Amino acid sequence: MKILVINCGSSSLKYQLYNMDTNEVLAKGLVERIGIEGSNLQHSPAGKDKVVFEQPLPDHGAAIKLVMDKLTDSEVGVIASLDEIDGIGHRVLHGGKYFSDSMLVTPEKMETMKKCIPLGPLHMPANLMGIEACEKLMPGKPNVAVFDTAFHATMPPKAYMYALPYEYYEKYDIRRYGFHGTSHKFVTKRAIEMLGGKAEGTKIITCHLGNGSSLAAVKDGKVIDTSMGLTPLAGFEMGTRCGDIDPAIVPFIMEKENLTPAQIDNIMNKKSGILGVTGRSSDFRDVEQGMNDGDERCKLALDMFRYQIAKYIGSYVVALGGVDAIVFTAGIGENNSGHRAAICEYLSFLGLKIDPEKNAQRGKELDFATADSKVRALLIPTNEELMIAQDTMDLIG
Repeated sequence: MKILVINCGSSSLKYQLYNMDTNEVLAKGLVERIGIEGSNLQHSPAGKDKVVFEQPLPDHGAAIKLVMDKLTDSEVGVIASLDEIDGIGHRVLHGGKYFSDSMLVTPEKMETMKKCIPLGPLHMPANLMGIEACEKLMPGKPNVAVFDTAFHATMPPKAYMYALPYEYYEKYDIRRYGFHGTSHKFVTKRAIEMLGGKAEGTKIITCHLGNGSSLAAVKDGKVIDTSMGLTPLAGFEMGTRCGDIDPAIVPFIMEKENLTPAQIDNIMNKKSGILGVTGRSSDFRDVEQGMNDGDERCKLALDMFRYQIAKYIGSYVVALGGVDAIVFTAGIGENNSGHRAAICEYLSFLGLKIDPEKNAQRGKELDFATADSKVRALLIPTNEELMIAQDTMDLIG
């Protein structure tokens, strides 16, 4: 069975074509600058060099058509025709209150997904355009929507409700939803396997740490709390996002700086976090280099990042009633041993002990806790695209 995974951003598109019999990636690629001058496709067939195609791509439909053409191309393609593709899995940002799991797309469900656009106005239109384009180019092929929020749908009301007038929840669906759900789901499944294979009785905290980051508290294989909220802005300090702040700061700055709602939203999402504190970069590698060079603001930003994560983990230990394993994944979680060590040091009171030699490794699945540690420390590389492909395969049979 061959599954095509599509991830449409506001002006970009990522794709991977899987052979699900072997979990092999047959081809993958990236389309950039959709609807912008200089649009291009970077296509990488398995076992061959990457090739770049530059041409005007006015919308996502044109981008997906180019992807289909290259997948079936006689020189750089990997399949003879689109008939070989059994289904298409789409990453969709927001399922709102409507979708608690991945689902086969139907016209009725497409209309329901459109109700979630106000909850993700930058990404949802592109996500839905990707589905519509695939339906048009490959009529009759099943499309599956895999929601970034779905894995967190098991949270109880005490975790997802905000202490605002209840009418706003009823009128606008304002509540905590959480994101990075596909990643949290993938590493949770692997962590359970590493802990013995049974979800029942397990207490796991998953840490998806990248330029955008989130944590999830997972009990018996189900999420009971997560750090992101109505939007991906909530939680702890990220590359350009501020994370949790005193809400009164927002009107205070708006009044002092004479800002519109859109301007303050842009500041909190794109000019804050590591970038805002350092005034230097949103790239953690640059900031770490700055810290090593003696830049105090870089050190402060990274100290804040590690401290806030440890605080969240501590609160989730309370929510779970203990913890069996802490999982580190995504770009920073998988590759930065210094952040992992610093965060684990905060948690030594739990009886967590790490092996420095094992922790020095990167991008490799392992348990880097010592044999006598009371809590396991797991490094698990995430694979959101494979998770989407697996969900798609399961739903189309």
